[in-house]
Amino acid sequence: MSLQKLRSRSGPLLRISLGRWQERDVLVKDGVLALMLALLAFVPPLSQVGAQIGDLPERTPSVLSGGLTLAQTLPLVIRRRRPAACLAVIAAAFAVHQALGFATTFASVGLYLALYSTGAHQVRYRTGLVVAAGAGYTLLAVVLHRAGSPNSIPDYLAFSLALAAAWLVGSTVRTRRTEETKRRQLAAEVATVAERARIARELHDVVTHHVTAMVVQADAAQYLLTSAPERVGEGLTAVSDTGRRALKELRYLLGVLEATGEAASAEPAGADRAPALGQVRDLVEQARRSGQPVEFSERGEWRPQGVNVELAAYRVAQEALTNAMKYASGQPTRVMLGYGDEHIEIVVATDGPVAAQAARKPGAGGGRGLAGLRARVRMLDGELTSGPRPEGGFEVRATIPSKPFQE
Repeated sequence: MSLQKLRSRSGPLLRISLGRWQERDVLVKDGVLALMLALLAFVPPLSQVGAQIGDLPERTPSVLSGGLTLAQTLPLVIRRRRPAACLAVIAAAFAVHQALGFATTFASVGLYLALYSTGAHQVRYRTGLVVAAGAGYTLLAVVLHRAGSPNSIPDYLAFSLALAAAWLVGSTVRTRRTEETKRRQLAAEVATVAERARIARELHDVVTHHVTAMVVQADAAQYLLTSAPERVGEGLTAVSDTGRRALKELRYLLGVLEATGEAASAEPAGADRAPALGQVRDLVEQARRSGQPVEFSERGEWRPQGVNVELAAYRVAQEALTNAMKYASGQPTRVMLGYGDEHIEIVVATDGPVAAQAARKPGAGGGRGLAGLRARVRMLDGELTSGPRPEGGFEVRATIPSKPFQE
């Protein structure tokens, strides 16, 4: 039991420690690596384990050999900030160490780390650096051969393959990292374009509907100036209310623009500000005050839905009522909301002649309006149809799959 408690307590502490370590500057982390490698190079069990080429007669350790050992490890502190300089210093120290015939040291592992770091982090002059490294290695092989090394050409080639492998591993890591960065950038660009298109649709829906309603209400108020002056106040009040509602929805859209990522649509506060199915009655009342005779009905039991589902249903009703006021002003209009177990149905039907409405093809206005709504509903795996009714008039019908909203 005590062991389980110890594990439960040590787990969060370990995660916190790792998180703090990852937040450290790369110079600090690489400095720790360089220092550890330098210390291990002087530990007896490991001091004679490492890379070696030349097989020259072994010389007695000296201050120079110790300095060369440190020169093969300590430059790793800049392996990510200055990978080319790190490789140049370590490779030069390794070459001198081998040419002078000092004993094999664990510090030679630094050469492999420097090659890996150069392949992974070097940005410019990569080809030139490879050529320079190859020329330097060839020069080392010639020096070792003249110094009496028993190694043959195949031996030098085999050692060069090990060095090249360290470089290629780093280069592969760099390639994958670059591809991942490009994928993230592309995903971000696609998300930005999609968000802009969504906000453009929202602006179209808000501005078109409310401006249309305000124009109709203002025309009605102007007509009442001569026919029923006592009712002009009601008409002006309707225009004022419509303007306030438009400002409220525009503020919501500005909040979406200011938000980062998907916070505006995912946070509860943003969901509370977004138009929802419960506000369809307000649309109906607004249309009625604009002089459009609208009958509203509901079928089934209303249940809270996801923000995207409710907003799409609201926009369908809004766009359909806007078209009714524009193309069938004064004609009887019916709005029906149906709540099913697996879907929501929105039907807006207008009586009267269909010539004016049929003349307006879907997709007019740059692909927005009903065409934009059709795309929005399709994204939710729903379906939207619109067209003239056989008995006259126009009908918009949308079916949107839905699941009850769970907090």
